[in-house]
Amino acid sequence: ALMSYISVGSYAAPVMEFLEEWGLEDQAEFASAPNATKVFVNGVWMGIHRDAPTLYANLLQMRRGGQLKHEVSIVRDIRERELRLFTDAGRVSRPLFVVDQGTQRLRLKKAHIQRIEDITEGITQSVTGSAFNDLLDEGIIEYVDAAEEETVLIAMTSDDLENARLLSGKEELVRKQAAHNLESFDPAARVKSTNWSQNYTHMEIHPSMILGVCASI
Repeated sequence: ALMSYISVGSYAAPVMEFLEEWGLEDQAEFASAPNATKVFVNGVWMGIHRDAPTLYANLLQMRRGGQLKHEVSIVRDIRERELRLFTDAGRVSRPLFVVDQGTQRLRLKKAHIQRIEDITEGITQSVTGSAFNDLLDEGIIEYVDAAEEETVLIAMTSDDLENARLLSGKEELVRKQAAHNLESFDPAARVKSTNWSQNYTHMEIHPSMILGVCASI
């Protein structure tokens, strides 16, 4: 995909320290807590945790805050009751905008765009040396690999987020689009999606970023 990034790998020790600090228990405790979540690091079962939602939220917050490497993959498999973390090299990931799940709005604001323009024009200096890395450190954009992409919900465009905020369900969305087509039908217009959800976690930077170079031309 365009803008794809290949992970170079990082030490798993910092991740393990955080896990132990936040209540990771030994595998032997699984017999007494069969509903606990198994925690894997680079494919190795490291222990169990009794409060997976909180642990998962804390790990995401740390990655978005720069306390964990941006290329660390955090996968929570609710069905299998597993939390899988990967820090190894060779994983293909791509950047996505982060969506605030409570409000279904992008974390990207006009102030961020203005600052990028100022950095580009040389008016201000980037904190990390790159405007893109600044957005990564602030949790505006994050890299998601193939495994983690299976556990998130990605909006294709900002229209999907607007529908999530303003409409009550898919049926209302379909009726709205049908009424619009009757009033002003344009055969050359782009076909709008009828997908509706209020649980989006990310949004595409641009729909063409899904594909490779040749397919995007």
